[in-house]
Amino acid sequence: MENLTPVVIAGLRTDESDEEFEHAIDELKSLCEACDLSVCGIITQTLPHPDNATWIGSGKAEELSFAVRGTEAEYVVCLGNLSPSQMKNLQKIVEVPVWDRTNLILEIFSRRARTREAALQVECAYLQYMMPRLTGMWQHLGRQSGGGGSRANKGEGEKQIELDKRQISHRITELKKELTQIEKTRAVQRQGRTRDGYMHVALVGYTNAGKSSLMNRLIEMGDLSLNKNAGKKVFEENMLFATLDTSVRKIAAPGRKPFLLSDTVGFIENIPHDLIKAFRSTLSEVKYADVLLIVMDSSDPNFPIHKKVTEDTLRDLDALTIPKIYVYNKSDLRDKELTIKNAPGSDSIFISARTGYGIDDLLDALQNIFHSGHRSIEVLVPYTSGDLINRIHNEAEIISVEHRENGTYIKADCPSSLADYIESRLGIKPGPSDNA
Repeated sequence: MENLTPVVIAGLRTDESDEEFEHAIDELKSLCEACDLSVCGIITQTLPHPDNATWIGSGKAEELSFAVRGTEAEYVVCLGNLSPSQMKNLQKIVEVPVWDRTNLILEIFSRRARTREAALQVECAYLQYMMPRLTGMWQHLGRQSGGGGSRANKGEGEKQIELDKRQISHRITELKKELTQIEKTRAVQRQGRTRDGYMHVALVGYTNAGKSSLMNRLIEMGDLSLNKNAGKKVFEENMLFATLDTSVRKIAAPGRKPFLLSDTVGFIENIPHDLIKAFRSTLSEVKYADVLLIVMDSSDPNFPIHKKVTEDTLRDLDALTIPKIYVYNKSDLRDKELTIKNAPGSDSIFISARTGYGIDDLLDALQNIFHSGHRSIEVLVPYTSGDLINRIHNEAEIISVEHRENGTYIKADCPSSLADYIESRLGIKPGPSDNA
């Protein structure tokens, strides 16, 4: 491929199994590809623990230096997160910039960010990552001179690094303030969607599992004459972290209850802590979902690891208790004859977003969740209780409406909490729960 930057990968194995280490190297190669880097060499080392000075040991660092010169690589990309001193020492030996895994992921995110919010989140995470790594970058400048004239006797002045740290701290504060304002706007938008009465479904899962492809498949299924989302597909590409920005679309499949579907940033093993913190406002969309679709690439032999990473991330977000469906995508690649059959009522659905296989089963499973905890009501609402009528129209599924002399007679299917509230307002004894 053209315009790819040559790099050498350095991998350190400590207590990982052969399979785990090979998977980690393959994933790092995919991350490099997503960042337009061409891997032209791989150097690996096995140690009980990372070397304090050079991460991979001085001898292996010299070998890495030879590999860099022999391949004319412009960067070294390390499988792991290096301390500032390890990165500085290794960079002196190889004589090209050294990136660790966190640096690589931040670089990918900076290239993928399309909205203002994503760009601010990435910048904030990057500055927090760079702050402890400024030491050594300005050693050639030393201290500023005291100056002449009236300033001649005022001391040595400040180091350049101190000025940079102050500027970075100030910028991080500004970014956090702007992100807080964006989060307030997002909360208002979320409240507006809640008032519309639609169930909210969130796509979550490991990066490149096919979340955006599934969203586009569901958008395509809508009635083109009624669905305003027709043509408003989200970006999809077969690469890690193809999309960062949260997208929300209304899905109106024929014969089924419409719902809102949001696509979120993909997860990855050992995702940088600062990145999780920076994207917490975006990922908060997950916490307010009514249903989670945990999407996995079932053709990837490592999907059990990906499933665990996703569940661990959801646990960190306090979102693991939300009703969920495990969606095993790319089943056409796993099962060439598509002999997998989805059992009714199961929380695991095998699909292919590319071919459409299993999509109807997924929609049926969603509808079952939508109607669980709902029950039917038949109430006569006085004309003086217009707010109650509006809420029923917004949050319930109307079966019939009849305008009578003393009020509006409504039959509707609604959440049990809303039914309890309506009956309390009208002084009606609560009816039996309907989980059908």
